[in-house]
Amino acid sequence: MNERKVALVTAAAGVGIGAAIASQLAADGFDVVVTDAHERRAGEFAEKLSQEFGREFLSLALDVTDFERVADVVKTVVEKRGSVDVLVNNAGWSKIEPLAQMSRETWLRCIDVDLNGTFNCMRHALPYMIERGTGSIVNISSIAAWETNTEHGAAYSAAKSGVHALTRVAAAENGKHGIRVNAVAPGLIYNEFLRKIYPDEFFDGYIENKSLVGRVGQPQDIANIVSFLVSDKAGYITGEVYGVSGGVCPNG
Repeated sequence: MNERKVALVTAAAGVGIGAAIASQLAADGFDVVVTDAHERRAGEFAEKLSQEFGREFLSLALDVTDFERVADVVKTVVEKRGSVDVLVNNAGWSKIEPLAQMSRETWLRCIDVDLNGTFNCMRHALPYMIERGTGSIVNISSIAAWETNTEHGAAYSAAKSGVHALTRVAAAENGKHGIRVNAVAPGLIYNEFLRKIYPDEFFDGYIENKSLVGRVGQPQDIANIVSFLVSDKAGYITGEVYGVSGGVCPNG
C-alpha cells in the first residue's frame, strides 16, 4: 500500500505552472500523478521526476474536457496508487478575441477547458475523497476573473470567474467531509508560451508600470502557495481565492 499522499495535477508537463507544482509536490513528499493532454510529454516529465527523486511517478494522458476519460483516469489513479488525496486543477486555454468578433468555437473551447474541465475533475475526484473523509483541492484561476480590462478576453475572464464560484460552493458542500477547496488566481506568470497568446505590448512596461515587486511572476511562485494550501498548515483555510500577482490585483 502506498504510504505517500497522492496528488493528481492536470496539465502537469512542460515548463509552466503545472510542471512547477508537480515538482514542488514531489519535493514535499507527495506521490504525484502527472496528467497532460500531451501523452509523450507527460511520460517524459514523469520520468524526469523519477530520476530526480529516485522513485516512480505515474503519468496518464488526460483531456480534461472529456468527462468519461477524466472518470477513467481518476479510477486508474485510485487503483494504482490507492487514493486521490490532492487534486490540482491547472489545465487552461485562452484565445483573445473581442467579444463582438469572438467565434463560437473560441467561447466554447475556453469554457470547456477552463471551467468544465475543472468541474469534470472535481466531480470524479470528490466521491473518493468523501469516502476517505479527507482531501484538498486547489483550482488554478486568474486575476482575469477580477480585472476590468480587455487584456484577457471575455471568454477566459468569464470561465475563471466561474472557477471562483465553483470553488466556493464546493468548499461549502464538502467541508463536512474533511475536504478543503481553494483557488489561486495568478497574475502574469511568465513562460514563452504566453507570447503566442498576448501581444508584445502586454509585456512592455509590465515590471515598471504594474508589478509592485520589480519583476514578473515565475511558475515557482504559484507552486509555493499550492504547496502551502495542500499542507496541514492550511488546515483552517477553505473556500478562499488567493491572488498572486505582485500587487497588480491585490484585493480581488
